Amino acid sequence: MFGIFKKKTQKEILENQYEKLLKESYQLSTINRTESDAKAAEADAVLKKIEDLES
Repeated sequence: MFGIFKKKTQKEILENQYEKLLKESYQLSTINRTESDAKAAEADAVLKKIEDLES
């Protein structure tokens, strides 16, 4: 109930961004493979940031 006042952590923000990029990459894979690969590369960069925060 009171979760609406809770601030998201940096890790949660990055995880949401990662999921969004993967979804966009999947949608673009049927239309434009080059843009899909670019989105996947962005998602990998975000994943590396998440792994850096964990360690």
